[in-house]
Amino acid sequence: MNALLRLLFRITGWKILGEVPDLKKYVIAVAPHTSWWDFLIGIMARSTMGITGAKFLGKKELFDGPFGWFFRWMGGEGVDRFSSHDVVTQVVDEINRHDRFILGLAPEGTRKKVEKLRTGFYYIAKGAGIPIVPVGFDFPTKSVIIGKPLYPSENIDADMEILMTFFRKVRGKRPELGL
Repeated sequence: MNALLRLLFRITGWKILGEVPDLKKYVIAVAPHTSWWDFLIGIMARSTMGITGAKFLGKKELFDGPFGWFFRWMGGEGVDRFSSHDVVTQVVDEINRHDRFILGLAPEGTRKKVEKLRTGFYYIAKGAGIPIVPVGFDFPTKSVIIGKPLYPSENIDADMEILMTFFRKVRGKRPELGL
């Protein structure tokens, strides 16, 4: 499956810009999330970069439907974005149980237009003591852009502005829905 995904990535003209960090644990924050194509590009990029065992969070509705088995097989876990089940603590505990753990998610929490990022990904990284690696899928240039790891500090506003500065330069499949 990985060989097929790498081939599709190359055939469709996509490229990787930046370096995958040589870290055992980190959160990959992918934005802007404007289309269902982001998932396909992400899975192809993950295979191309040689990232194995990476997990991702997605809306629970994806995992409840007829394709739930596929999303779980690809490393996904469904979360209820609108309830208070302390998902952050659960994910931090899961990360801490492993020697290696890479978690990918879309910090916007939706494909709709938003003005700011949700903060769960930030508090997951902070709670686990691991960095956030910003990644953007720039559709006009067919580039997966990997930013520098950011370790959450005590100043969430400053850290979010660093991330937003990175993401504002990336143009998603539907740019009108971007940050």
